[in-house]
Amino acid sequence: MPVKKAAIKDLKQSKKKAVINSNKRLNVKYLVKKTTLAIKGSDKTKALELFQKTQKALDKAAKTNVINKNTAARKKSRLVKKINALTK
Repeated sequence: MPVKKAAIKDLKQSKKKAVINSNKRLNVKYLVKKTTLAIKGSDKTKALELFQKTQKALDKAAKTNVINKNTAARKKSRLVKKINALTK
């Protein structure tokens, strides 16, 4: 355990940030899953609505370095491909 006051404070901040980052990751995972399920259910309007929320969450997570920006781009790209395949 830290002894110095600054180290104690840093540990507290680090724990708070870990919880926030974990929640962001879980939110992204939840939204991607919901969007994928909407795509599998062939519900294009619901899939597009959920994709907008998913895209926003992915961009925010990438901006704050919770996930890598390339990971966010890859996930968005794959979801868009699946959504566009619904129209054909």
